Amino acid sequence: MKSVIVLGKGELAIRVAGWFLESADYTLQTIVPVIPEPSWAPSLRGWALAKNVSIVESGHFKDLDGVSGQDWHVDLAISIFYDKIIKDWFIRKCGRILNIHNGPLPKYRGVSPINWALKNGEVEHGITIHEITPGIDDGPIVAQAKYSIYPEFDEVIDVFNRSLEYGWRLFQDTMPLLSRIVARPQDNSQATYYNRGQDHLLEERRSFRKADSLREVGTKGH
Repeated sequence: MKSVIVLGKGELAIRVAGWFLESADYTLQTIVPVIPEPSWAPSLRGWALAKNVSIVESGHFKDLDGVSGQDWHVDLAISIFYDKIIKDWFIRKCGRILNIHNGPLPKYRGVSPINWALKNGEVEHGITIHEITPGIDDGPIVAQAKYSIYPEFDEVIDVFNRSLEYGWRLFQDTMPLLSRIVARPQDNSQATYYNRGQDHLLEERRSFRKADSLREVGTKGH
């Protein structure tokens, strides 16, 4: 059986971890939750406690038991909305390391991809499973699903919830084929990227709902 580590937060990370826990082909070794966990999402840490799965309480992959040792290795690590940049030294200790990204890479690398897609008036978005490299969301693509979005009436929370379902289906469809899939390089000429320093430019799309974003801006203005 192959060893696996799940890093991340929220509903999709819980579903993915549960899939590995029930799998006949994988052993779920450890959970590395985002700490502190967001109040708006189900607790991955709480799920792991209930299932008696080992947890890295600091939420940082560098604190995995024995990870600094020369012989430490995991067959598969998978990140689902994890909040830290995975370093090259850790990547090299993984047989394979994947990320589930809430955007149609190479477009919308970085943070808040759904927020930016709606801000930019996109009518299509996506979710991508890709290999993790030392760069930010620029690794070869393993699988991708695209779906319609409606900036004229969709809130960020609507698209986020939609993305969880597409992401879950994509994960389930991809895992049985993973050993046969040759990841394809991203077309960097099509790439877009956003960072936390640009969040203020999101304006009414900064929060899950427009009203919350405008209220937040109004509060900061006083």
